[in-house]
Amino acid sequence: MSEKTDISQQLATAPVRRLILKLSIPAIAAQVVNLLYNVVDRIYIGHMADVGTLALTGVGLCFPVITLVMAFTMLAAQGGAPRAAIEMGKGDLKSAEKIMGNCFTLLILMSVVLTAAFLITGEKLLMIFGASGETIKYALPYMRIYSAGSVCVMLSLGLNMFITTQGFTKISMATVIIGAVCNIILDPIFIFGFKMGVRGAALATVISQAVSAVWVISFLFGKTTKLRIRKENLIPSFKILGPVLALGISPFIMNATEAIINISFNSSLQKYGGDIAVGAMTVCATVIQMVWVPAQGLGQGAQPLISYNYGACNAKRVKEAVRVLAVISFLYVFICGGMIELFPKVFINIFNNDPTLVDTAVWAIRVYSCAMLFFGIQMAVQQTFMAIGKAKASLFIACLRKVILLIPLIYILPCFFENKVLAVFLAEPVSDAISIITASIVFAVVFGKEMKQLETKNGKKS
Repeated sequence: MSEKTDISQQLATAPVRRLILKLSIPAIAAQVVNLLYNVVDRIYIGHMADVGTLALTGVGLCFPVITLVMAFTMLAAQGGAPRAAIEMGKGDLKSAEKIMGNCFTLLILMSVVLTAAFLITGEKLLMIFGASGETIKYALPYMRIYSAGSVCVMLSLGLNMFITTQGFTKISMATVIIGAVCNIILDPIFIFGFKMGVRGAALATVISQAVSAVWVISFLFGKTTKLRIRKENLIPSFKILGPVLALGISPFIMNATEAIINISFNSSLQKYGGDIAVGAMTVCATVIQMVWVPAQGLGQGAQPLISYNYGACNAKRVKEAVRVLAVISFLYVFICGGMIELFPKVFINIFNNDPTLVDTAVWAIRVYSCAMLFFGIQMAVQQTFMAIGKAKASLFIACLRKVILLIPLIYILPCFFENKVLAVFLAEPVSDAISIITASIVFAVVFGKEMKQLETKNGKKS
């Protein structure tokens, strides 16, 4: 039996633990490989002779741009893919295809608007982000090239989630592997071989994402896919996009606020500690991203299983899948966080070995990540709410940690500490601790109520 014909049966009947591993391992691998786009850039840039520290800081200042592109991608992809999976669970493939086609158009339209906005306002934005006269000359070229290729980034990452949600995890993994391998090969050629520096890093990223985008689109127009992009489904419909945007607003806010948070961190650190403090933040954020991205891949792998069985009113399988997701997510993040706390210098030296930067980054990352030990709980809660279409609960949790707590704390805590740079980094663990506790309470209430309703529906159906 082919993957196309038996995937629905697997989602409905296969052993949950084994199926989550089957779906998650390729998704995690895909996320890890996709992470290499940014990590490899920063490794090469951070070790550029003479200018590595400033160049790394400059590229780090572009993180809000990269995050905003990701935010709009997730608005369409994480809003659309779970909706499509739910329709598949109901056996309505036609509606699922309409959702995917509308999201395809939405991704293109958003990329055009973002490209224009970033190219027009680039220099002013970077100065707001915390750039100095020394770092702007590295940040601006990277930002302009990356912005020009944002359509490739958004199509490859956004549409790939519709491949994952169908259960074609090998294809979705191949998408990012192809792009990442291209990036790894092209980075040293453009950065050092052609002596293009940060321009070469950005160009390598855009070309690699373009190759991935061609691969994804070719698959979704082909015969193997269960959901196919069709011309008649490309015309935007608010009836279709309304529920997509409602569900996608939570991951959008999660990613968009990451950009605002990064701006808040960098501008405050520039004020209190200068380029070295901003550079330390770049390293800290990249190391933490190395932990979070695979954990997000775990949630994305479990999402089709949770969404499908939620649509099929199978509460038992939904609860079992969520339980497995929560345990694995917690253990993974806890272990990784512990490694960072014990051996911070090992992770920091991957990106830069300037003694001044390393000394600052070592204590900064220990403070910044200490509450992350327990953050796997919140990640599992967030992914579960997304998978079952609970947009309001997911939105509340996202807003609590970042908008209500973290951003104000970045500016408030320095008022109470003599070491202002320490106070800025301390804002992260304080907000994490409060939000983890709150997310656990909200989950117990909302998910428990939802499962009771699902069991009632299932009883009526039988």
